[in-house]
This record gives sequence, structure tokens and C-alpha cells, in this order.
Amino acid sequence: MQDVVFEANANGWVPSGSRTALSQHQEHLARLPAAGLGHGHKPSGGYVLASDRNDEKDGLCQAITPGVLKRRVTYRVAGWISVAAAEEEGNHQIGHPVRVSIRLGDGACVVDGGAVWAEPGRWAEIKGAFRLRESPRSAAVVHVHGAPAGVDVKVMDLRIIATDRKARFSYLKDKTDKVRKRDVVVKLGGAAGASVRVVQLDNGFPLGSCINGEVIQNPAFVDFFTNHLDWAVFENELKWYWTEAQRGQLNYGDADRLLDFCDRAGKPVRGHCIFWQWIKDIGGDRDQLMAVVQDRMRGLLGRYAGRFPHYDVNNEMLHGRFFRDRLGDDVAALMFREAARLDPGAALFVNDYNVECANDPNATPEKYIDLIRQLQRGGAQVGGIGLQGHVSNPVGEVICDALDKLAATDLPVWITELDVGEPDVALRADDLEVVLREAYAHPAVQGVVLWGFMQGHMWRQDAALVNADGTVNDAGQRFIELRREWTSNARGRLDSDGQFIFRGFHGTYVAQVTTPTGTKMLKAFTVEKGDAALVLDMDT
Repeated sequence: MQDVVFEANANGWVPSGSRTALSQHQEHLARLPAAGLGHGHKPSGGYVLASDRNDEKDGLCQAITPGVLKRRVTYRVAGWISVAAAEEEGNHQIGHPVRVSIRLGDGACVVDGGAVWAEPGRWAEIKGAFRLRESPRSAAVVHVHGAPAGVDVKVMDLRIIATDRKARFSYLKDKTDKVRKRDVVVKLGGAAGASVRVVQLDNGFPLGSCINGEVIQNPAFVDFFTNHLDWAVFENELKWYWTEAQRGQLNYGDADRLLDFCDRAGKPVRGHCIFWQWIKDIGGDRDQLMAVVQDRMRGLLGRYAGRFPHYDVNNEMLHGRFFRDRLGDDVAALMFREAARLDPGAALFVNDYNVECANDPNATPEKYIDLIRQLQRGGAQVGGIGLQGHVSNPVGEVICDALDKLAATDLPVWITELDVGEPDVALRADDLEVVLREAYAHPAVQGVVLWGFMQGHMWRQDAALVNADGTVNDAGQRFIELRREWTSNARGRLDSDGQFIFRGFHGTYVAQVTTPTGTKMLKAFTVEKGDAALVLDMDT
């Protein structure tokens, strides 16, 4: 049951902007969007049009009843947004960003309530989220704005909903059971009544963290990393500006030392990244830039071929076009093709931010899929989709919606740089649980990598799981508890048919059967994805 705390009244909207005019309309039935995310709200068809806008800040506002918004509650903004084409656009169906903000008090404090990429003739569903540090002392106002001057904005059925995380988690546990577990039959003939003990050694769903040359010297960091994490990624040491700070002077020593550390710890490493959107101190013409791009690929991938199972090829292409603007759009696919030739065993990823948050019109799942399809048409062997996961106030339904859309590509998805920013560590633990449960319950997701976990050694300082003194905080404890929850250990006895049945998470195990005469039998096995029960015959 969703708790709707605000539902816009068509008569309650007022214009923002000196010339903005508002009018009410009814959308044609055939043009109505599908029912809304999560809450299943069917669009009414009635919308308000804000026209004659002179500025991006112009739009429409409506007051929220005082007292309904509470501190520490995560709210979701729902509804539909569209735009009408500006006169100078003619018949071109171009889109525009439209934003929803929550203005508190006299408007000095503005909270982001989400954004969409709205196109003429189409309705885009708003899926924003926000949380207040303090309860408003006076009326709050919802404000829809953001499109360029002259673009008419349409708003339908805007609502603010208090999320119900407990209900969502309950649903996800059932979903997780279907996605991440399998029935196992331990079998031993003629041994009815024998005791069985099954211990899971590793989970088949990897969780990792970024590391750097400094943190691996910290005993508390190394202890948490080696005990609770499976994979690694280098924070900076593989990036071009690090390995070649000055043109022609290569430095792979730092990356080599980190790779040796991970080899000793038995942790696979993601290769981050071959290219980013910019590079310093390269002058000259197009041919010279192309030559250094080729040198970068040959130098990095030639040195480390077979060492990194993943590579982020050209990082954050939704938010930058450095190489494409200088070398042409085809260079992006060329990077993938050349990387595949130089290291054919590596899965080659796209990697970008905000796609899972529904707050960035430049980074929608649809735009990400379009980018992937363009790369594939250019011959790129795209092997995976990276969602960075730098999140605040996460909403499970919004994350799942993005994952569902990306899953249509049939490519594996990894959350590659997860950090959950929240100063209140108890809320941070809740937010972290939201993201991890959504990822673990979704069949398209194959792993999650944290962008660090220790206070004082992270890009975002309000995202730590481990305090600077090495103590594990509430968020870190929640992480450990989830790992424990996703581990299957079982005990029992063989039945009269010589079988012991349990349902276990995917991963590696060891089973021990002790017969009534005291004979012990051990067997290692792996539970992989499958619909049929896995039969473990202790006799073979």
C-alpha cells in the first residue's frame, strides 16, 4: 500500500514567471501513457499546460499541505511530463529537460525532486526521489520547470509518495529466492539416517571495492577487504592520466603493485579505465590524436592481456564527447574493436553514472541503450553494462525499472562504483540495503563493486562503511548482515530414500555426510543457475 502524501489538484497550480499562463486540457485516450511505476496509478488524462514561459525557471507551482512532509522519510515523485514544440523547432521532435523541485520556506532551500527528458507528443514518467533533513516549518511548494524559454510544459497527475521499504524488501526476498537459489539433493545410497552438513564457501554473486596504493597499507582496510569482498578495481592507477602523466613517460609500477596485491589475495580486478573523456597536453591534428589513442590501447592492453576480466573502455560517454568530437563518432566503436583484438578474453563495458537514479535527463536507460546499439552497429563487442551507482535517497522501484529496461539488451549489468551518500549513518545503512537488495534480486545484475568503504579514503565522505579508526559502522554491519543472509548453510539427515534436500544460494560449497558407523565423506560442489534440482551423489 503506497502512502500518497501529495496529489496535485488541477485547480491548485499557479504560474511561476512574469508571463507564464496556465490552462487545463484533456489528453486523447490513444496518447495516454501506461500505468505508472510501482504504484500502478492509471493516468487520468487531465493535464495543465504552462505556456508563454520566458525563462528556464518559469513553470508552475503548487503548495504542499503543511505538516505532511516529514524528515528522514524517502519520498518518490511520480506523474507524467510532456512538452509542446517551441515555434522555432517547427516539426522537429526534439526533447528538453524538465525538472521537479521542492521549495522549502521562502524558497532559499530547494530540493531536487527528479528530472525527465520530455519530447513533444510523448509523456515521460517522472521518477524522482528526495528526503528532507528537517521537517518544513512552513508550507513547501512543488515547482515544475527547466525547459528552455518558449517551450510549453505539460504536467499530468503529479504525486508525492512516501516509500514503503519494508514491503519492498519482503517482495524482493521472494524474487531473490527465484533468481539466486536452487534446489540441491544430497544423495547417498544405503545410508538412511546419516547426518549431513553443508557449508557455503563463496557466493556466486561477487561484491567488490575500489582500492589504491594508500589503502592497501592500512591494516583495517585490508582486513575488511580480504574478509568481506571478492573483487577489486583500481581507483586511479590504471587511468591514462596516471599511467602517462607526461607524454611518452609511462608508469605502470603503481598498477603492477596493486595487481600483485590482488593476486596474493585471490581477488579478480576490473580494468578501469582505458579512456576517459579528456586527456591533457596533446596538441596537433586529428592524426596525432588518433596515433596516441592507438598507442594507449597497445601499451595498456598489450601489457595486461589476460589479467583483467573486465575493461571499462571509454568511461562516461553519456556525459562527454571528447574523443568523438575530435575523431568522429566512429572512434567509440573502434576503441571496442581494437580492445577486443588486443585482449579477446576481456568483457568490454560501457560505464556511466545517474542511469539508475532517474534524475539526469542526459543519462536515461533509453539513451544508454541507444548508445550501446550505436556501438554494436559499429562492430563493437559490448560485453557488459556498468552502472556507477553514486546514489542518494535510492528508491527500489526506480532502480528496478532501469534494470528492467537495460536487461532487454541481454547484456550483463554490474554496479561498478557504488557509494551511498548520507550523513546519517543509520539512514545510510537503509539506503545501502535498498541498492544491494535490488541488485541481488535482479537476474540481469552479475556483480556490485563499491567505490571504497573506509572513512577518509573515499571520494564521497558521507558514504563510508568503516570508520577511520577501523570500526565497522551501521552501514558496514548491514553489508555484513546481507552477505550472511545470502549464505546457505544446512544441516540434517538423509531420509529413507538416502536423500537430503535443501535450497541454496548460487556459489561454491562443501558437503559432509557422516554415516551411523562414523564414516565421513566430503565433497565440494558448485550451485549454478538452473531450474532443475542439482543432484549431488556422494557415491561418485
